[in-house]
Amino acid sequence: MVSQLKVNEIIKQSGSSITIGETGDTVSGPFTNTPAFFAYLSSNQSLTDNVESKAQFDTEIFDSDNCYDNSTNYRFTPNVAGKYYIFAVGALDASASNFQDGSVTIFKNGSRLYQSINNQSNNNANQISVPISIIDTANGTTDYYEIYVVCDDSSGNPTLNSANRRTHFGAYRITGA
Repeated sequence: MVSQLKVNEIIKQSGSSITIGETGDTVSGPFTNTPAFFAYLSSNQSLTDNVESKAQFDTEIFDSDNCYDNSTNYRFTPNVAGKYYIFAVGALDASASNFQDGSVTIFKNGSRLYQSINNQSNNNANQISVPISIIDTANGTTDYYEIYVVCDDSSGNPTLNSANRRTHFGAYRITGA
């Protein structure tokens, strides 16, 4: 049923409910995209050259439902079933312009789900940012997501750069299951 709002009616939001009009008509939610979180890397993370390593996003900007572990497993475990928009950026550093290529991969339940690759072998850059984003369905109980990165540095000293929160990970629910 679609309600029409008259100009003189009042809208009041409280949590995930909206009350409309003087009679207290209620339209149920949810009106937010939760669970949701956003975390970033607070200090540079040393990487092993050309080896897939879990990114350790250790600082949360927000975590609506305490679904992101920022201290042990560095993983997002949504507690509500639905479709989620999941995104990350890895700022990969190679020393002295020796960057060859790099990747950021979203893992689901310990298995590779989606990967974004940036090959710079002809340009030998010093730093690149590799963005990745997907929409995936989570079951709300056991599914979890992690980010892994690879940096191929011909000098052998790659890092995941934390400057200006360029290396980050986030997700939010966009719809029910």
